[in-house]
Amino acid sequence: MNRWNDWYEQGLRDFEKAKLDLEYNYYEWACFSFQQASEKVLKALALHNGFTVWGHSLNEIIKVLSKNISITDEVMEKAKLLDIYYIPTRYPNGFASGKPADYFTKKQALEALYAADTIIRFCEGFLNKSE
Repeated sequence: MNRWNDWYEQGLRDFEKAKLDLEYNYYEWACFSFQQASEKVLKALALHNGFTVWGHSLNEIIKVLSKNISITDEVMEKAKLLDIYYIPTRYPNGFASGKPADYFTKKQALEALYAADTIIRFCEGFLNKSE
């Protein structure tokens, strides 16, 4: 059984949750959740195409996908941006002092929203919802 749709739907839920984080000024969590949403939808696309990818790096997932799908430069750029938000958004030791909430801004969270939206819409162009 191919569970690509489960990954896709959870990615969309993560995207909606990230928007709530943004609305309530949890910018570090918004950035992380937009990364997670993108990761899950990219993994859905991989599963939809018959292969499994492991790991959390969007850039690495895209490298695997690019063997079967032409990935736009914009999507590659957005993936690299979101990869930056995987670890330091959650752990204080990612910085010399302070907590992640001290470092992430509304501007960054909005950039992450746009990046995730770009990646998700790209993937949706390949996902056949009738399966």
